Amino acid sequence: MELHKYLPMTETTYYILLSLLEPAHGYLMMQKVEELSNHRVKIAAGTMYGAIENLVKQELITAVKSTDKRRKTYVITEKGREVLRLDCERMRHLVQTTERVLSIEVRGNGGVDNV
Repeated sequence: MELHKYLPMTETTYYILLSLLEPAHGYLMMQKVEELSNHRVKIAAGTMYGAIENLVKQELITAVKSTDKRRKTYVITEKGREVLRLDCERMRHLVQTTERVLSIEVRGNGGVDNV
């Protein structure tokens, strides 16, 4: 299965998948995303439900049975977990590379950037 076609994810999509490591409905997902992102990412209802529809089509999340008949509950799939893990690895590489290059740059010219 070629999972790299889902990468890179948007920050919003990443947080939505992360929020669904435990089952949640749309409004709870919106709250979790805001909390996980330290209030940097806020998702409007229309954006959330569009994202949910796309993630279900991509089989990264799935609806699960719920006792609340008024709200649909979703959870991340194994495929979604793997895509989340791959994007985390991709971002880890970006951060490590950036830190290494910035460290060399600072040591090389006293912290002054003449680009």
